[in-house]
Amino acid sequence: MIDLYTASTPNGWKVSVALEEMSLPYRVHAIDLMKGQQKESDFLKLCPNGRIPAIVDRDNDDFAIFETGAIMIYLAEKTEKFLPSDDKKRSQVMQWLMFQMSGIGPMMGQANVFHRYFSEKIPVVIDRYQNEVKRLFQVLDTQLNNSEYLTDNYSIADMANWCWVHTHDWSGVSIESYPNLQRWVNNIAQRPAVQRGIKVPAEITVNKEEFIKGARTIVTT
Repeated sequence: MIDLYTASTPNGWKVSVALEEMSLPYRVHAIDLMKGQQKESDFLKLCPNGRIPAIVDRDNDDFAIFETGAIMIYLAEKTEKFLPSDDKKRSQVMQWLMFQMSGIGPMMGQANVFHRYFSEKIPVVIDRYQNEVKRLFQVLDTQLNNSEYLTDNYSIADMANWCWVHTHDWSGVSIESYPNLQRWVNNIAQRPAVQRGIKVPAEITVNKEEFIKGARTIVTT
């Protein structure tokens, strides 16, 4: 059994989608970011960085893991799913997973913060991050030109990138100019495991203004 400590964010969804895709049994422990539960001592024992998500593998001596990339690799190796054993194909998946962790996530996150959360709008900063998001989207679109997925088969790299890219509106960036990326986003959105995973720990149902207000609280504390 896996204990999942998470919240409804792109990073949280990366792990809940992976757990659903891999058909692993898990228990959800919702972390209230607005109450700062991710900074409390019990959670920091699992994740010293104080960020969601984290997991504890109860079937492996209560082994705790933080950082989404590390969690997804661990789960893929545990189940032998969505991460090839062939060294070259495995490397290709890892490259696109690292692409999300080093590029897509940080740049979309910053675009999101400055586009939506900050009361003071700083156009040069917003433009800087949105333009970088567009550049990264073009990289993905080019990669998907001759392939259904980022590598030969659907993998943890697709899960990780999709969980961020499908929230492109939050960063104020359209994907209409990226037909391959748009196809990929729409196709993955139809997967039942993905649909279940992005409702963990709860489906986002609040209106836009309420969500932005809550998110701004998280960012500024």
